[in-house]
Amino acid sequence: MAEGREMPERRKLTFATLDDAVRDAENLLAKGYDRAGNWDLAQVCFHLAEWMRFPLEGFPRLPLVLRPAFWLVRATAGKKIRNKVLANGFPAGGQTMPQTVFQPGGDANAAVAKLKDVAERFQGYMGPIHPSPLFGALNKGEALQLQLLHCAHHLSFLVPE
Repeated sequence: MAEGREMPERRKLTFATLDDAVRDAENLLAKGYDRAGNWDLAQVCFHLAEWMRFPLEGFPRLPLVLRPAFWLVRATAGKKIRNKVLANGFPAGGQTMPQTVFQPGGDANAAVAKLKDVAERFQGYMGPIHPSPLFGALNKGEALQLQLLHCAHHLSFLVPE
């Protein structure tokens, strides 16, 4: 965003496919964007690619101290939280795993390419979906819907110029 300019409003986005999300990221890369949030395109795409990879390869192991809390949430409210996210999308300002938050100023070309690669892998994946540490077991359709909502959430903070 240029110095002295007001921060733009977030976009309202919905994606029908992961290809749609990748095309949006490619458009932002090609044409430029303003930020309505804190992350740049490289941060967003690397973050989305990591979270898209986890249901296929497995989620990172939680620190020992957090495992009981996540088990309790997953066992009691995980499905309710999942259903709320599926109905309303991801809330702004939520917490995420620090290892999925990348430094600003990364290589946006590489990040968009990684998002595209992982999206293609996700779409063609036929194996079991690894359970979410928060939501628990998911089928491929639920996992895909969560990925589409996650992409729409983060990419909505990047507004094409």
